[in-house]
Amino acid sequence: MSKIAVIYKSKYGYTKRYAQWIAQELDAVLLDAVSVKPAQLMDYDIVIYGGGLYAGGIDGIGLVAKNPCKALVVFTVGLADPAVIDYTDILIKSRLESVKVFHLRGGIDYEKLSVVHKGMMAVLNKVLSKKNETELSEEDKAILATYGQKIDFVDESAIAPIIAYAQSQLKG
Repeated sequence: MSKIAVIYKSKYGYTKRYAQWIAQELDAVLLDAVSVKPAQLMDYDIVIYGGGLYAGGIDGIGLVAKNPCKALVVFTVGLADPAVIDYTDILIKSRLESVKVFHLRGGIDYEKLSVVHKGMMAVLNKVLSKKNETELSEEDKAILATYGQKIDFVDESAIAPIIAYAQSQLKG
């Protein structure tokens, strides 16, 4: 029987929720990245790593990007709608150009943000507020409209492609 590990790094819980669902669907081991030693990665036939998107990077990605895995699948979780975002630069920066990566939508709860993240969102809000309406993307408008609120875009059905891909790798 193949062994699968779903490893996640989650600051606010959105990535952890997706990781829990994926692990359950695949009957996989669920591990918080902070408790994983690099040598453990080779114990699994497939490692599925999930990390939040912060300031142009994937939280904790070094664990799997810098250490060998037999097979690696990555999922990211961010506030923006993955259907309208180009993640190419993030994947290159993270050394994941040859890895199968899925992008999922998370959420934000301004009351729970760290001081640093609150500050980053405040700066972004200020910059966007100064733009002309015609210069704003749909994502920019959404950030302005929801600033300071609690928004949750997490959707359990969004894991279906990850599950299908992992299952195809086990057969293949």
